[in-house]
Amino acid sequence: MTTKTSILISFVLIAAAIIVGVLLSAQLPDPMPSHWNAAGEVDGYTSKFLGIWLLPLMTAGILLLLAFLPMLDPLRANIEKFRGLYNAFLLGFTVYMLYVYGLTLAAALGWQFNMTYMLVPVVGLLFVGISFLLQNAKRNFFIGIRTPWTLVSDSVWDKTHQLGAQTFRIAGVLVIISTFFGENGLWLLMVSLLFAALLPVVYSYFAWRQEQSETGK
Repeated sequence: MTTKTSILISFVLIAAAIIVGVLLSAQLPDPMPSHWNAAGEVDGYTSKFLGIWLLPLMTAGILLLLAFLPMLDPLRANIEKFRGLYNAFLLGFTVYMLYVYGLTLAAALGWQFNMTYMLVPVVGLLFVGISFLLQNAKRNFFIGIRTPWTLVSDSVWDKTHQLGAQTFRIAGVLVIISTFFGENGLWLLMVSLLFAALLPVVYSYFAWRQEQSETGK
């Protein structure tokens, strides 16, 4: 997927979401639900104006930032090697954010559902999607598992990201499974996220140490 296609589709979806929010404005309460606890129950509210506009505009802003950052990277040529997957990630991120927006509007309209059950499985799927991006990422300064040890060695980068792809994949599945444990599943979710994020970071240091030992440095 090209960058232009990804950005164009993303902004069409964002514009469509804003139009839906504006059209529903008369039916939406003020304030609107804006935050849910671990049990999936509303525990925070915001004004109707922010409820309609904040999330889509925030999504657009983050999307532009993520699309622009690779242009500043001294290792941009490496990013181009997996740019198609990165562009697909940008579109997936947009869809995820707008899914959250849709759930927020639905809750404000009085639809009855458990936000945790609706949201957590999609977070798991997002982690699985990220795993494919990590698996194909090449060394750069903005995208991937950037530690002092991965940034100085292509070999350490590749080994760390192959492991990271597996931990994110496993974490994604565990996050989906956590949905079936209700509030107790929060612990499984947190452990899964820590597992996915921390293990590759720690591994990158030992992979670098091993490489230094093998090269006699």
